[in-house]
Amino acid sequence: MDVGGTSVRAGVVDEHGSILDTARAGTPGAESALEDAITGVIDELRNRHSGLGDRGEVGAVGLAVAGFIANDRRTVMFAPHLAWRHAPVADRISKRVGLPVTLEHDANAAAVGEHRFGAARGAGVAALVAIGTGIGAGLLLDGELYRGANGVAPELGHLTVVPDGRACPCGKYGCWERYCSGTALAATAIELLARYPGSSTILARDIAIDPGALTGRRVAGAARDGDPIAQRAVAELAKWLGEGLALVADVFDPEVVVIAGGVSESAPLFLDEAREHYAAAVTGGRHRPLARIRTAQLGDDAALVGAAALALEARAV
Repeated sequence: MDVGGTSVRAGVVDEHGSILDTARAGTPGAESALEDAITGVIDELRNRHSGLGDRGEVGAVGLAVAGFIANDRRTVMFAPHLAWRHAPVADRISKRVGLPVTLEHDANAAAVGEHRFGAARGAGVAALVAIGTGIGAGLLLDGELYRGANGVAPELGHLTVVPDGRACPCGKYGCWERYCSGTALAATAIELLARYPGSSTILARDIAIDPGALTGRRVAGAARDGDPIAQRAVAELAKWLGEGLALVADVFDPEVVVIAGGVSESAPLFLDEAREHYAAAVTGGRHRPLARIRTAQLGDDAALVGAAALALEARAV
């Protein structure tokens, strides 16, 4: 299951990473209602999936959650868009559905999904960078998830890339995700439009009609249509993606970096340029193997597949 701020998405996944069945519910705001929604989706899938011959019964549950997960993988310490605070979610859900439950950060789960079945398959050291509203990240060292001492690593989106730069909701300034995300793409376009007033571009016309219409997705669309302001904004995103990946490579030296998240759908606009910035910025770039930078193969299903794989492992222990 992928438990996000808007929806609870679930899939029945087999040991080969194939999704056999799916269900979805909205994400309620209250803690008890959220757990009701999760158990309701689990029950729905179990009922639909039971008696389906050699595909077997549902045997375990993996929950991918956008938040801090304790290293015991039983407790949600904090989730900015969900109601849980230091909540023993795995035990509560397990008691209600009668199945073993494993928790994981959603980006970690996506990294596992891509490592087992997707773009990072077989890599010893792999990083996943999920670029959407912000940046989520997962890291595998020698094929194992790295969660840090307290289960909250790696918060790569909050590396400082511009001292005293744009304010971030985390409380810091100049975080990577403020310059490399869907939100950042829109912010950069707004700054460029202010720098060049009177521009008769697609984005300028959009803002004149509806000032709230400018989103990262709209900027990417305008860039594809040839808008020069949008193309400059995308070039800025490419620059900061490459710069940030160089920092990641300086510390972890990954074999593969997987670019995931909603912004990755527009990768043809920026990924080649980002690779060039990365190669120029990484320490000793001319004298070392460079990470392969790929887009995710599993798309929105990566966290579902990864959570299922982790649940299956935990059940086998």
